[in-house]
Amino acid sequence: MIGRAEIEAALATHSAVAAVVVTTTKGSSPRDAGAMMLVFEGGTLGTIGGGTVEHRCIAEAERMLKGRDDPETFVFPLGPDLDQCCGGQMQVQIGLVQPSREKLWPDGPAMPPDPNRRQVIIYGSGHVGQALVRALAPLPFRITLVDSRPNAPSAHGAEVHATPLPEAVAEEAGEECFHIVLTHSHATDLEIVSAILAKASGFCGLIGSDTKRALFERRLRERGFTDDAISNLTCPIGLPMLKDKRPEVIAASVAVQLLLRDSVLREQAR
Repeated sequence: MIGRAEIEAALATHSAVAAVVVTTTKGSSPRDAGAMMLVFEGGTLGTIGGGTVEHRCIAEAERMLKGRDDPETFVFPLGPDLDQCCGGQMQVQIGLVQPSREKLWPDGPAMPPDPNRRQVIIYGSGHVGQALVRALAPLPFRITLVDSRPNAPSAHGAEVHATPLPEAVAEEAGEECFHIVLTHSHATDLEIVSAILAKASGFCGLIGSDTKRALFERRLRERGFTDDAISNLTCPIGLPMLKDKRPEVIAASVAVQLLLRDSVLREQAR
């Protein structure tokens, strides 16, 4: 997902940036209207899909980077001529992005707002926490990595918060935030989970087994939590049919779980 922040970052890094924007579609198409990719010297960011369509758009954008041509509009029928079988149609505008404007270029598409990324707080920067950051970084989430250890490793794609009281982060989090608890200590996990369940949240996930869940349920009841509150705890985390315990597999499974949960909440909010 490309928003204003990504565009401004690209403009700050490269001397020229071209935007490829899907403006309208008809029938079946690989991406919807509004999909965007950026093209700059040496690389791209984002995708409009369509295989051959995207390659042609990148070539046109690279030509504009060299020649500073005016923006152009292209219509692509998604049929055999483009090695496609969708049967639909994509209209695409390509132009050089001009900074500090409401539009990408004069009379062009509007500058996109920063996408509404739901915050995911990951408690614990061990192997699973690091793998989960890598899995979630390209997805529509804003990631905070919390660890109580002062020498805990950082992770590219996440805001890192080192604190001796990670449960305080949970107490201050927004009601729509997703929480994934996987620290090095069951005692720390319990404090964090208690802080999450004491208020509303979008998702409260705890790494562990069915045995760990049973133990936490008993301890949470001892703390006065009701069965309704405890039912908001997801433990084990991830898709139940995946039993693989490798950190990367757990992370992929949890990423799908969070995407599904995020989709449900957004649909309910409409």
